[in-house]
Amino acid sequence: MTGLIEVKLTELNQLFNSMDPSPFHERDLDHDAEEFIVSWAQEHPKQHDLKLLVHLAKHPADFADVQNLVADSVAHYFEYRADMVLREFKRLMREGRAALLVGLAFLALCEFAATLFTPPEENWQTVVHEGLTIIGWVAMWRPLEIYLYRWWPILARRRLYQRLSRMPVEVHCATP
Repeated sequence: MTGLIEVKLTELNQLFNSMDPSPFHERDLDHDAEEFIVSWAQEHPKQHDLKLLVHLAKHPADFADVQNLVADSVAHYFEYRADMVLREFKRLMREGRAALLVGLAFLALCEFAATLFTPPEENWQTVVHEGLTIIGWVAMWRPLEIYLYRWWPILARRRLYQRLSRMPVEVHCATP
């Protein structure tokens, strides 16, 4: 089964970011066009292949080149986005490692300090002992959040961009 994504444009330039001076095959997609394509791709089940159909109201003079140009541009753009998301994932994992080292060091320090109040002889020593233990474990919140939850959506977005980079692209034009 194929999930069809249709984009209707007046002219080809609407697909690309007008502020990007790069050649067409290396240009960024327009933010609205990217958002539209990504949101429709998310609507289709993950096991379905995707296909992009671009409808142009104006028939370009060099239509023979437009099909390959658009297909290459879309593939290149989403490959680039997948690479950027992979960099974001790697940065998050570095942040997680640093947070884990800091958290473990702080937890060890808190546990060592808590042992100074063991066995508790007075009520305030019990409070300090338990407080240090809790504070030490709270310091582990950030690395646990990163390693348990934060990486899932990033890799899901990367997989989506990879799917989009591999999808076939067709351009249909109004009759000349």
